[in-house]
Amino acid sequence: MSEKQVNQIIGKVFNQLADTLISGEYGQKPKVLVTATGSEHGEDNIFSASLNANRNGADTTVIATKEADGVKTVLVKSEDEAHKVMEEMLNNKEVDAAVTMHYPFPIGVSTVGRIITPGTGKEMFIATTTGTSSTDKVEGMIKNAIYGIITAKACGIKNPTVGILNVDGARQTEIALNKLKKQGYDINFASSKRSEVGAVMRGNDLLMGSCDVMVMDSLTGNLMIKIFSSFTTGGSYESLGYGYGPGIGEGFDKLILIISRASGAPLVEGAIKFASDLVRGNCMKIAKEEFENAKNAGLTDILNGLKASKKTEEAEEVKAPEKTVVTSQISGIEVMDLEDAVKILWKNNIYAESGMGCTGPIILVNDAKAEEAIKILEANEFIAAEKTDC
Repeated sequence: MSEKQVNQIIGKVFNQLADTLISGEYGQKPKVLVTATGSEHGEDNIFSASLNANRNGADTTVIATKEADGVKTVLVKSEDEAHKVMEEMLNNKEVDAAVTMHYPFPIGVSTVGRIITPGTGKEMFIATTTGTSSTDKVEGMIKNAIYGIITAKACGIKNPTVGILNVDGARQTEIALNKLKKQGYDINFASSKRSEVGAVMRGNDLLMGSCDVMVMDSLTGNLMIKIFSSFTTGGSYESLGYGYGPGIGEGFDKLILIISRASGAPLVEGAIKFASDLVRGNCMKIAKEEFENAKNAGLTDILNGLKASKKTEEAEEVKAPEKTVVTSQISGIEVMDLEDAVKILWKNNIYAESGMGCTGPIILVNDAKAEEAIKILEANEFIAAEKTDC
């Protein structure tokens, strides 16, 4: 054997060792497909991101209308053709995951974003950012929590902490998730870094990264991901983070991650890394296990229970009892439920008034009636039965 042949063999061995260190699996890198058509910053933006991602352990293929040196390219003539080719390659298992600028996910599937929080530099998952988990907001947020847990676990966080952003539906989501936890589904609730404790997060917690998974509705999540990715650029160029993330939903078996037409090369590179992490973490397997665990803990019954009315009958007229001094505050009630919660207390001969505190909606009752009022509101699921575990 010649010296040249020996050197070639040694070089090949070292390349394979390098691949092993990067990919964690001998000789294999995650195969990630990226569509370049439609980018507001041009296809070269995607090529640049792909080249950098390849240097860091990915194996990318770009679907584009032109070629670039050093990048595997599939040529197409239009954006519509690009998406058809993308689906074919995913279906044929030619690639492990795809990163694209939009995708018509079915109802029940939504995307989990991944950001870098500016307060601490900590990564946080935003559940969710595009798509529709459910046509009912609270049901959607409950599902979003599970989607976020799946994604965080696939990215290597064994026991992710979960917080719920203080938007409409947060308190009802907290009640439902607490019930799911009591019935056996493992949820590791976070605690706000503000003076208030509990899993319902303030806006400050978004900046501080107070939890691994921040649950919210997808419209709010879409707004958040745009702000966090482009607040340093004025909005026209998304430069920070990992994008809008993978579409997660029960029965959805393709790993498709979303970026924006405004996403710049650094964020696209982050999205490719995100996809690679999910492939290495076996996201589809984790999703199947988590959905099964949640169902075994009664998820279906909890979601069905949301549709059953827990409010006072509209036809029933409830009169306020005799007015008393009200100085005791009860928080943790949805703003949409305030009127019904007050009427429940009136019906039980407790005078109550609604108001707005610094952390959100409150009900005011007499100090002597506070404990009884809390029990009634808990029994009717207007507030959580106990503080969330941290």
